[in-house]
Amino acid sequence: MARVLVTGISGFIAKHVALQLLQAGHDVVGTVRDTAKRDQVRETLVRHGADHTKLSFVEADLMSDDGWEEAVAGADFIQHLASPFPLQQPSDREALVPPARDGMLRVVKAGLAAGAQRIVVTSSLAAVMYHPKHKGDFEAGPDNWTDPEWSAISAYIVSKTRAEQALWEYLDAQGERERATVINPGLVLGPALDGRAGTSLYVVEAILKAAYPALPPISFPTVDVRDLAALHVAAMDSPNTAGQRLLAAADTLTMQEIALILKDAFPAFARKIPTKELPAWLVKFMANFDKSLRSVTSDLGRRRKARTAYVTEKTGIAFRPARDAVISAAESLIEYGVVQPPD
Repeated sequence: MARVLVTGISGFIAKHVALQLLQAGHDVVGTVRDTAKRDQVRETLVRHGADHTKLSFVEADLMSDDGWEEAVAGADFIQHLASPFPLQQPSDREALVPPARDGMLRVVKAGLAAGAQRIVVTSSLAAVMYHPKHKGDFEAGPDNWTDPEWSAISAYIVSKTRAEQALWEYLDAQGERERATVINPGLVLGPALDGRAGTSLYVVEAILKAAYPALPPISFPTVDVRDLAALHVAAMDSPNTAGQRLLAAADTLTMQEIALILKDAFPAFARKIPTKELPAWLVKFMANFDKSLRSVTSDLGRRRKARTAYVTEKTGIAFRPARDAVISAAESLIEYGVVQPPD
């Protein structure tokens, strides 16, 4: 069994990756910025069947060199998932680039120097699908790239694009491309392992809580977190994935389609769930006054899809329908009390 470093282990996706690694018998070292999170993560993973004797932690921050030499020591593989993903987007489009790009390079450099066999880096479809020339329905493959200079995209999309571009540039300069694999997931849904799911499940949470009276006409290529975690594990030591970008998504759902799935699956919430769709022109107008809407204007009038058959061929990982991910996400939010049934 291998020793695997999981960065940002307290995150929604990272906990699932760590759980599958532990269930497979690997030793897992998780990085946390705050040691107070160790007990929370350990309790969550043990509750879901992980062996606590194979789990340890190191304190490390993406913006500091401290701790990374200790973190990578003896690691056969690295799963790098830590990256900023704020719910509220900063107005400075480049604000998230330093922690995403420089932090990622800090981990990769340390891992390569320590002799890690493979570094699996979690990027995003945000680094693949956003280009002003793509309108209407558009299917993206691993050769597509977001244009980070496009003024319509958010700080998060800019950060994921610049970070991944910097990664491949560095690896090529070092002649080490084959020692990395990048995974580009879409909207990640599926079950939370505890009540701390972070930003990923906010779309489902907001619809269940009726946070908006109507929904913007935007869509998301969607992936279940359990399939995404399995892909991370499969990509770790497969010769088929060396130096590859692996797009991770099942079908594409609009927010209205997500709402209709929830309305059908959870009758107790049906009366409150919004299902009306705002016209695109109104969303653009409202974005002039509501900062939270500015980050979605680049999605209006576009239905992006991900080409992923090649990923299944390379890894054997097939993606379950997005509907299943939506329902299991909602079930876990209700189970952990993040969302309360209406009176």
